Amino acid sequence: MSTTASSDAAHLFVRHITIDCADPYELARFWASVTGWPMHEEDHPGDPEAAVVPPEGRRPWLLFIRVPEPKTVKNRVHLDVAPLQHTRDEEVARLLDLGATLVDDHRKPDGTGWAVLADPEGNEFCVERSDAERAAQASAVPAPPGP
Repeated sequence: MSTTASSDAAHLFVRHITIDCADPYELARFWASVTGWPMHEEDHPGDPEAAVVPPEGRRPWLLFIRVPEPKTVKNRVHLDVAPLQHTRDEEVARLLDLGATLVDDHRKPDGTGWAVLADPEGNEFCVERSDAERAAQASAVPAPPGP
């Protein structure tokens, strides 16, 4: 199997990232608070699905679908998020206040690493450093000795 595309043309786009859950509306409300994106205007409590829609018609949407079974094992796919306006640690604190739980902490004393959180239904996601934090650390790294 080749890992290179045979042409420059796109073959598809990701329309939705779909997350199974017990209460689509409430989980969508949580993720709308996490992302700052609005819920779809036609979604209501009790609906079998609900969506969180990125601004300006962008994709993918976060789509939450009601399923009868609860989450039982680790996610095979998860979201990695990075804050736009806060540090990673400030964002972790904000998300915990919204109802997320800390699952695993991979943050290191030097500022690298990430935190694994779970949404109110146990779906795991990672909070990484912001671009500003990455840039600040990259500029603080001393240059290797050279001629």
